[in-house]
Amino acid sequence: MMQIHGCITTRHRHPDCVAQAVSADNLSSMQTISQDGYVRTDIQGNKMRSIIASVDDYLVNLALAEELCR
Repeated sequence: MMQIHGCITTRHRHPDCVAQAVSADNLSSMQTISQDGYVRTDIQGNKMRSIIASVDDYLVNLALAEELCR
């Protein structure tokens, strides 16, 4: 079975706020941390379609979190 691992790292003015906001919607296969001005989310799974859907949802949530945390 194929295992997929990835990481999304983004820079923010308020990384703690953004990380807290997006991590509320994380699936069990996702982990989000805030560190040194960045938000890093690791994601893993074994179905490409599920990973793509999760990343798509995450990016929408990330944009909303950035707005919320201004």
